[in-house]
Amino acid sequence: MDAGTHTAGHSETTAHQGLELTPFRGLRYDPDRVGSLAAVTSPPYDVVVRPDGLHQLESADPHNIVRLILPQAATPAARNEQAARTLRRWRAEGILTSDPEPGLYVYEQRDGAGLLQRGIIGALRVSDPAEKLVLPHEDVMPHVVADRAALMRATSANLEPLLLTYRGDTTTTATAALVERTAGRPPLLSTTTDDGFCHRLWAVTDPGDIARVQTDLARQQALIADGHHRWATYRRLRAEHPSPTPWDHGLVLLVDTARYPLRVRAIHRLLHGLPVTDALTALEGHFRVRRLAVPLTEALTALAEAARTGNAFLLAGDGAFHLVDRPDPALLARTVPADRPEAWRTLDATVLHATLLPHVWHVPEDSPAHIAYIHDTAATVAKAERDGGTAVLMHPVREDVVRDLARQGVTMPRKSTSFGPKPASGLVLRALDL
Repeated sequence: MDAGTHTAGHSETTAHQGLELTPFRGLRYDPDRVGSLAAVTSPPYDVVVRPDGLHQLESADPHNIVRLILPQAATPAARNEQAARTLRRWRAEGILTSDPEPGLYVYEQRDGAGLLQRGIIGALRVSDPAEKLVLPHEDVMPHVVADRAALMRATSANLEPLLLTYRGDTTTTATAALVERTAGRPPLLSTTTDDGFCHRLWAVTDPGDIARVQTDLARQQALIADGHHRWATYRRLRAEHPSPTPWDHGLVLLVDTARYPLRVRAIHRLLHGLPVTDALTALEGHFRVRRLAVPLTEALTALAEAARTGNAFLLAGDGAFHLVDRPDPALLARTVPADRPEAWRTLDATVLHATLLPHVWHVPEDSPAHIAYIHDTAATVAKAERDGGTAVLMHPVREDVVRDLARQGVTMPRKSTSFGPKPASGLVLRALDL
């Protein structure tokens, strides 16, 4: 995208043509005041498996970031006020301290299997959908946006970065070189989390370096890889506060997937109150169903094979796996909207949300009492077996399909994909009063 060379810092009357990333004074844990940096980090708020994962994180360290991103109290208002009090106390006590000068942050994630991801964390100008600078690819749930907005209002902070991607080219060589050069220096912090990932962070404060990154990104558009609800929250809060204010920007991690391709995984569904036997009975005459008496890994392999030739799902919760594929074409013709591109109409998530949930299983997708979205496959199966519900295991969508649909302005059903690795929460925060 040829978007000129406008950089952040222009007035709101300036014609915005590309991404505008600005430096900020990061708020970070003082490593001398906490048990370990790994013990105070968390996955993003929507990846934490509650209540098990929440309790584990809370017990890891009394200052774990989960106490801010997922505060626990009797009411939503009490939860948000508790998070705000906690943040104020940690800052007053020096648990969290602000960096001395504004900067962008180079962030690296590396696992033991050869995966390496690097990107830049900064405060991105919040743009309108009509500008087509930040492309969503999934729908959002209004109640989640309202929940995140209330938390951000109460804390006056961006507590965790969302994950955006762009496709670097010959116009982004300065940024690519800066990232590589910076990664060769001693980092501000380095820690290894329980999932085996090593996280490293560097501050970039040189005005020349920052200007070169801003010029490169001013020619780019970004895809939301993870954080649709937080981006929608940024947009809501910016609308509530007439510019110019700190709410004009939101905390993001930008990754060049031409250099560091992301992994794309599925997000699974847990249907509360729908036993597997009832789910299977409702499928009769609509889909082919085969029972698989195999371990989870083999069942997922069978799902991948079936997904090559059409829609396929894996149901679990009764101690076995059930491969569901070959939907009745007439059923799809009646239930899947015909006014979208074929790539959208044939998505597994589309068939699930347009056909299976409303017409076959009669499950309201907007109700947390009826459906949960879980990233971890084994955890989804275990919770279904424990609770007597149905786990619907999904096969991931390719990134190129996601990006092509986003560029057409077509959003996928909510929670269709899980890009990763996701940035760890707790390494750097953005307080709006800094």
